[in-house]
Amino acid sequence: MTGTVQAPTFSVISGKAVQEALAGRERTVVDLIETAYRLHGRGETTNPPSYFLRFPDRPSDRIIALPASVGGEVNTAGIKWISSFPANVANGLPRASAVLILNDRETGYPYACLESSIISATRTAASAALAAVRLSEKRQGRGRVGFFGTGLIARYIHRYLAAADWHFEDISVFDSSAERAQAFGAYLADAHGGHPVHQATSPEELVRGSDLVVLATTAATPHITEASWFDHHPLVLNVSLRDLSPEILLTAVNVLDDVEHCLKANTSPHLAEQLAGSRDFVDGTLYDVLTGQLAVPEERTVVFSPFGLGVLDLVLGAFVHQESLRAGNATVIDSFFSELDAAHRARA
Repeated sequence: MTGTVQAPTFSVISGKAVQEALAGRERTVVDLIETAYRLHGRGETTNPPSYFLRFPDRPSDRIIALPASVGGEVNTAGIKWISSFPANVANGLPRASAVLILNDRETGYPYACLESSIISATRTAASAALAAVRLSEKRQGRGRVGFFGTGLIARYIHRYLAAADWHFEDISVFDSSAERAQAFGAYLADAHGGHPVHQATSPEELVRGSDLVVLATTAATPHITEASWFDHHPLVLNVSLRDLSPEILLTAVNVLDDVEHCLKANTSPHLAEQLAGSRDFVDGTLYDVLTGQLAVPEERTVVFSPFGLGVLDLVLGAFVHQESLRAGNATVIDSFFSELDAAHRARA
């Protein structure tokens, strides 16, 4: 006798519900992101290449599809559909917007649609904080923190660094918009009890004065080209992926989230591969660091370049889905799959 497999119900989870599910759970989120990296490193995930939808008349705009599947206890599949329209910022809108679809791995049926710009920013920040902590464990100086780019992602990264008990001795900010830099500086000062925040007057001043450099811009091509700025060997979170010239990466220790994913789409690591003619400049992945397979030297500049893996979105999205159902914050859509109702009536 053939068993009957039920299709899952379908839920919609709003941005407000996502925020409620994640509020105050920064440490839990970092643990979830570490779990995702470990599952990925052990081969318990499927993370195909991202697909970029581009617009010939607007080369800075793009919409990216990130499909993935995660095994283990997470046991879900899905896809994130995230847009990046930098001109939105000038019009008072966030640069990025996104949805995340979760699919049941047994039936293939989608069971949830989540607002995902928050999930995307959260997993990006948690990934950066996790990398910062693990890559700096043997570093003596790490208290001078510089944020290059002062948008939403920078705020999230700061939040997750703070939740990881990062010691902020001195904080500097720089942005192409002085107004945005001032606003972010005021936010940071308030978050640190009035601690003064320095607004750097140039990229060079920010980089030279920081032990931890957080790159969170919308740059499409490298604009930081002077390797001597890094002579003090800082730790660099290359979150925006395209700020650094390939020559700088070729002088540094390079840690990626995933080699195949990161060496594409003209990221700084991709340009470094093209310049060097090989991938020998890549020292390892964050999984290698987490498992002790890669020891990072103190006396060299270290650059962490995370392309951003769909498996991170799925692990965090599955958690948000469960928490939203538990809290009654998920909107269940009755009869979303109308063909199932028809099939049930036909069998009745």
